[in-house]
Amino acid sequence: MSAQVVLVNAHDEPVGLADKLEAHEQGWLHRAFSVFVFDPKGRLLLQQRNVNKYHSGALWSNTCCSHPHPEEPVAEAAQRRLQEEMGFRCALEPAFTFTYRAVLSDTMIEHEYDHVFIGQGTPAVSPNVDEVQDWRWVAPNELVADIAAHPEHYTAWFRMAIERVFQHAHAHYPTVVPKLDDAVQRAGFDYATDDSMTSSLMP
Repeated sequence: MSAQVVLVNAHDEPVGLADKLEAHEQGWLHRAFSVFVFDPKGRLLLQQRNVNKYHSGALWSNTCCSHPHPEEPVAEAAQRRLQEEMGFRCALEPAFTFTYRAVLSDTMIEHEYDHVFIGQGTPAVSPNVDEVQDWRWVAPNELVADIAAHPEHYTAWFRMAIERVFQHAHAHYPTVVPKLDDAVQRAGFDYATDDSMTSSLMP
């Protein structure tokens, strides 16, 4: 059996536990988190998921993401997983939450209540090769342009959250994270949802 995830309702209230793989096979709503770390140049740290991950293998995504253990505070889980996946810790601030549902294949559905954390620092990145195939720092405008040109290279939840992440990061680190160019922003977020992907952003 794989690890357990916390099943929740639309208000992020726990309603039970489930095997992680079964929750994704059945599309049950469960609690998750996503971490986005920026450096002093305003670049976002991305990871390429290991090709052998149980879903979204070899796709590029945010700095790290996972699920809290039962009874584990989400903020503590975010720090734990950042260390486990990328080999460092840094100060993280809760930014926003959103729910999303993405049909990834005939047998895999991501349906998560996702807590987004944003950090800023100069970490020494030392990824876990079992989790991370590659990593890179990318400037916001460059990233948005590439997502627009190649959305298939990026994970579903990352594509849904990234515009709000950049807005939040610019508001909190205005001298570090630049405002997106208007033209790039218009071109970059047209793809955000399709028939197999829906999301709902919340404060």
